Amino acid sequence: MKVKAAVATEAHEPLEIRELELDEPRDLEVRVRLVASGVCHTDAIIRDQWYPVPLPAVLGHEGAGIVEQVGAGVTSVKPGDKVVLAPASCGTCRQCVSGHPAYCENFYDYNFGGTRPDGTTMFSDGDTSITSNFFGQSSFASTTNVAERNLVKVDDDAPLDILGPLGCGIQTGSGAVLNVLQPGPGSSIAVFGTGAVGMAGMLAAVASGCTTIIMVDIVDSRLEFAAELGATHTINSKNEDPIERIREITGGGVNYALDTTGVKGVFAQMLGSLAIRGHGALVGAAKPGTEAPFDIGSLLLSGIQVSMVIEGDSVPQEFIPKLIAMHQKGLFPFDKLVKTYAFDDINQAFADSESGVTLKPVVVY
Repeated sequence: MKVKAAVATEAHEPLEIRELELDEPRDLEVRVRLVASGVCHTDAIIRDQWYPVPLPAVLGHEGAGIVEQVGAGVTSVKPGDKVVLAPASCGTCRQCVSGHPAYCENFYDYNFGGTRPDGTTMFSDGDTSITSNFFGQSSFASTTNVAERNLVKVDDDAPLDILGPLGCGIQTGSGAVLNVLQPGPGSSIAVFGTGAVGMAGMLAAVASGCTTIIMVDIVDSRLEFAAELGATHTINSKNEDPIERIREITGGGVNYALDTTGVKGVFAQMLGSLAIRGHGALVGAAKPGTEAPFDIGSLLLSGIQVSMVIEGDSVPQEFIPKLIAMHQKGLFPFDKLVKTYAFDDINQAFADSESGVTLKPVVVY
């Protein structure tokens, strides 16, 4: 069938809106008509070829839509069901079967390989195959085919226009806090970076009962917004040393910290902000080869714990419904981070995300 898609053709160049051919769903695949898709930093770094995903490609990995057709063997959804699309995983490796699909031993191939596991692509432009199956979904298209395992069924009244980011960015920040750091009531946390991932982590910290929540960034407007959403303290790291200020606020360092930037200097600041036996988590993607030097002796004496976290270390089919339920109760107002764009304005959404004008762009079909 013919579909409308945004195609990445060259590094650092705008996406091109094209009409592509979508093939038929295979066994255990589901055809989904997209209602909306979030625009994520990962889409931008793949467009710009930080990682060697073949171009031309249909990117997008925060999709939400409605099931139109199911392939042979599909049992969990039917046409008309509303779904959120999650990252791909094989379902059979040791990490998947132990409840950690974000660390699937085949994660790179399934999410960045550019094809289905059997080497086929679902999109084509004439005789040209288009890299597909990005994060198992390639959601920058009006309709796509998705492995059943990637789907999270949601209620019939679910607001699909805002739910897509739960599949990656919002899940990543909130999951790093709720699933990995697991701060208790009355604890302290510092979040480095006030983008959508950092704000989602902050909202999760508020929901967890943290009583000292420190947000660190270099953009005053975002810090002010963080304070409106629940941050108890904000630090502009251009104007003051965040480590010194955090230690001053807390009397020795925070119990927990989250780095959403992937910047080596910020990562070092996160480690330096932790109290003795504190726990920090890194979720920000860095360019391959990025190295951060540390004083190993001082780190050893601190007893700190550092976790590298992908996709919030969540099981999407379990975690995403929990986030939706929290949102419905007013405990996780992630919708305040979202701004919607028409699909034809997708390049503006990318630009606004990069400039900081918009925290979480969502294109609506």
